[in-house]
Amino acid sequence: MSSTQHSDVSGVFDNVDIDMVVKVLSQTAFSPFFTCFIPIFYIFQGEQYTSPIVLISSIYCVAVSAFWALKWVSRLYRNQASLLFGPKPLDWSEQVVVITGGSSGIGELLANTLAVRNVMVVVLDIKPIITENYNITYYQCDVSKWEEVDAVSKKIVEEVGHPTMLINNAGVVQGKLILDLTPEDVNQTFGVNTLAHYWTLKAFLPDMIKNKSGHIVTMASVMSMIGSAQMADYSASKAALVSLHESLRYELDKRHSRPCSYLAPQIRTTLILPGHVLTPLFSSAKFSRNPIYKFFVPSLPPVTIVKAIITALDSQHSQAICLPFYTNFVPLLRMAPSYVRDLAQWLSGADHTMEGFHKVTARRPDEDKLAASEKKN
Repeated sequence: MSSTQHSDVSGVFDNVDIDMVVKVLSQTAFSPFFTCFIPIFYIFQGEQYTSPIVLISSIYCVAVSAFWALKWVSRLYRNQASLLFGPKPLDWSEQVVVITGGSSGIGELLANTLAVRNVMVVVLDIKPIITENYNITYYQCDVSKWEEVDAVSKKIVEEVGHPTMLINNAGVVQGKLILDLTPEDVNQTFGVNTLAHYWTLKAFLPDMIKNKSGHIVTMASVMSMIGSAQMADYSASKAALVSLHESLRYELDKRHSRPCSYLAPQIRTTLILPGHVLTPLFSSAKFSRNPIYKFFVPSLPPVTIVKAIITALDSQHSQAICLPFYTNFVPLLRMAPSYVRDLAQWLSGADHTMEGFHKVTARRPDEDKLAASEKKN
C-alpha cells in the first residue's frame, strides 16, 4: 500500500469516534421505531407470539420506548409544555441575539451562522469581529465590567432593539498552577467567565421578563464538573455557572410573588457543557494522540457546538447539553471510589494536559509587557 493510500485510510478512521457510534445506535438498536420491527419480523418468520425470542424482543422494544418517553416527558415538564401541541415555529427574523465573546472561536462562527439566517446579531467583545455580514453589529465591551455592560446595553436597545436571546459565550483560561496565578489572572478569569454572566443578565433579563419570552444560553464546560492541575480558577469559574443556570431556572419558574415577581417560566435557559473544542482558547494545550483516547474522548470542531446551540434555540425548550458523549458520565466520577477517579484522571492525562501551556487569547497589556521584557532578557 502506498503512503498516499495509507494516509487516506487513516483520515477516514480519524473521523470515527464514540459519538458517531452512539448516534448510529440511537437511530437503530436504541430507536423505538426500529426496535418495534424486531418482534414483527420474527412473527412473520413463523414464530409464535409466546415464543421466547418474540417476548424478549418485545420487552426490549417496550424498555427502549419507555426510556425515550420518560426523557421526553421530563423535557415537557421542565418547559411547562403541552403533550399534544408543540411551540409555534420560531421566527428568526424577529430575533435580536447578543453574543459575548463573539469575535473568535465558537462565538464568531455562531454569529456568522445566525446572520446568514437573517437574524440581527449583536457581538460584544474587546476585539472587533471580522465579517462581511451586514446584520452583525459589533460593540466594544469588556463584559467583565458592569459599567461597560450597562452602558453598551443602553446603546443596543436604542440602536438595534431589545435582545430576545442572550448567548453568554465569552471565556478565558490562564493555565497556571494555583500558586502561580496572579491577582490579575484570578480577577480576569472570574470576571470574564463568571461575573460577565451576572452583568449581562442584569442588563438584558428585565426586558425579557417584561415580554415573558427570551432564551439564555450559558456556556459552561466539562471542567465545571471535575478538577485537574493548572485548571483551578477555570474550573471554579465554570462550576459557578452551573449553579447560576439552575438558580436562574428556578427563579423564573417559581418566584411569582411580590415584590420580586418574575412570572416568566416561558423564558428558556440552556446550559452547554462541552469537552475540548478546537478553538484558539486551548490551542497550546497538549492532548493525547492515542487512537483509543481520541475514540472515547474526541475533540469537537466549533461547528458541532454551534449546531447544538441553534437546535436548542429553535426547539424553544430549556435543556442541558453535554458534548461529546463522555461528558454525560463525568459527574459520576465524584461518586466513584478514589481509585476509580484516579484511574480515570490518569487515563485521560488531564493533570498533564496544561503543562507548557501559554495563553493565546484575551491577553492583557500587563502580560504582553511581561512577555516582551522576558524576551529581551
